[in-house]
Amino acid sequence: MSEITIQKVLDALKYVDDPDLKKDLVTLNMIKDVDVNGKNISFTVVLTTPACPMKDMIQNACLNAILHYVDKEAKVKITMSSNVTSNKEKDETTLRDVRNIIAVASGKGGVGKSTIAANLAVGLAKQGAKVGLIDADIYGPSQHIMFGVQMENPGSAEVDGQKKMLPIVSHGIKLISIGFLAGPNQVIALRGPMATKALMQLFHETAWGELDYLIVDLPPGTGDIQISLCSQIPVTGAVVVCTPQDVAIADARKGIALFQLPQVNVPVLGLIENMAWFTPAELPENKYYIFGQDGMKHLAEEMNLPLIAQIPLVQSVREASDAGRPAVMQDNTPQALAFMEMAQNVAQQVSIRNVEAVETV
Repeated sequence: MSEITIQKVLDALKYVDDPDLKKDLVTLNMIKDVDVNGKNISFTVVLTTPACPMKDMIQNACLNAILHYVDKEAKVKITMSSNVTSNKEKDETTLRDVRNIIAVASGKGGVGKSTIAANLAVGLAKQGAKVGLIDADIYGPSQHIMFGVQMENPGSAEVDGQKKMLPIVSHGIKLISIGFLAGPNQVIALRGPMATKALMQLFHETAWGELDYLIVDLPPGTGDIQISLCSQIPVTGAVVVCTPQDVAIADARKGIALFQLPQVNVPVLGLIENMAWFTPAELPENKYYIFGQDGMKHLAEEMNLPLIAQIPLVQSVREASDAGRPAVMQDNTPQALAFMEMAQNVAQQVSIRNVEAVETV
């Protein structure tokens, strides 16, 4: 058999496509550090996110391609790495090292948007991403409670000669919230312009450092905060959260429509159906569709948007939020697995969005 060369390895890997990006790994420049020593072959696959749901499949496809097209007796070492993509323009603000900004929105309150945002952030971090979370619900902040840091206060640091807030770090997440700046019994009474100003201060007066994803927990509705965010902050995309109830979905439609307005123009990465069904702890195989069945699934199909996740209504999710430890940390429980899959799917949609944006420039 002829000598194995680096070019032969690359030619073989051209048969392996990224399932989401629809191009081969070599064309996508995802193959690095190829080394050949006799029958020993090593290389690195650089994925577009550490939360890639196709990681194992891509690794197995690479191995099979080498054995099939290069040498069936080859000894292959594949290192799976990641470099989170971004289509954000360079800026000189404290957001300059933030690769992707993801808005978590809802058309109405009470659908579990903040719970989704918290578990999305921790789910991404558990898979190796650098993640921040900003509680943009100016009037009803809750993330400081969900992360168990309601008694802490942000520190300070000097960035580019200016004094900035240092976010609180909890469960691996850099967190900032107006809840840190107001007492538990202190009402936050701000008119629209002042609320918007307060939000922008949270973004730009925080020393975020390097982040793969900055999750933004928006207030419910389609008001000043949402419009100001999309017009003043380079949002990569939004996910819309809702329950399957018809009344709630009517408001979710409005939330989606806001991001699709020409003056807003933020991609909707997909929909998340929260409280999709109730499963009691003593009957883990049972599903009770308290708020209706598949409402967001039908909406996703109608609007040609991805259904990112269906999250069950489980008592321990609420208990975890109250205890300051998001439920995604409850390893191998059904709810934790659902949240982890949700995080992977969001990361997947961000990667697709970034590649499509580059190709259309």
